[in-house]
Amino acid sequence: MRVMRFIVRIAMISVCLLSVLPVSAQTAAEILDKVDDNEIYKSIIHEGEMIIEYQGRTFVKTFKVWGRENKDSFIEFTNPEDRGTKYLKKDGRLYVYSPDTEQIMLISGHMLKESMMGSDMSYEDTIENERLSRRYTATFLEDEKVDGRDCWVLDLAAIKPTESYQKRRLWVAKDNFDMVRAEFYALSGAKLKEYTLIRSELIQGQSFPMESEMRDLLRKNSKTTFRVINLELNAPVSDRIFSTRNLR
Repeated sequence: MRVMRFIVRIAMISVCLLSVLPVSAQTAAEILDKVDDNEIYKSIIHEGEMIIEYQGRTFVKTFKVWGRENKDSFIEFTNPEDRGTKYLKKDGRLYVYSPDTEQIMLISGHMLKESMMGSDMSYEDTIENERLSRRYTATFLEDEKVDGRDCWVLDLAAIKPTESYQKRRLWVAKDNFDMVRAEFYALSGAKLKEYTLIRSELIQGQSFPMESEMRDLLRKNSKTTFRVINLELNAPVSDRIFSTRNLR
């Protein structure tokens, strides 16, 4: 009888292990899909602040944003030093208008890797459109607490070699699928950037990042804090906003 019980127990453990393996992989994909869902919207309008701390100096930039379905966006800076500077993201392309030169320029090629307005975010970061779940394969690593919040830790491997970051590591809150922390890696394995969520709010059923921080680790003593103000989700936005004519 003892032998039979032992055999049954081993069989049950084997069945459990076999069932856990595919579920873990599936769960990682589902978690990443939920992270995407928090950042998908029909349209978005908000004001914002970008607080750049770089080598002992602080720069504060204010702006207004109009966006549509994570594909098209229009940003107009309103702080005195940058007033009138405008960015348009449309059809995967990024344009900038400078009031100093009164010229519209397409940002492309190596320029996309440059800092946007002196921040820790590159131009390339701003034109990401596709859901992470379509661009990366997710693998579950472990559970971990971040600032008292229970999180899943996911490793993301890029599906295409053209991705800016070939690997990402995400800490995803179990209670609402907030991306509370992220690390961005090059193909070599070098860590390039770190993202930290400071505060989120539940808006129309979506947990939205209202304040966050980005660090470009290739810049010494640098971080940028982003704050969202007066957020409107899914409000009507005119097509005229997303045109090069509006840049002028």
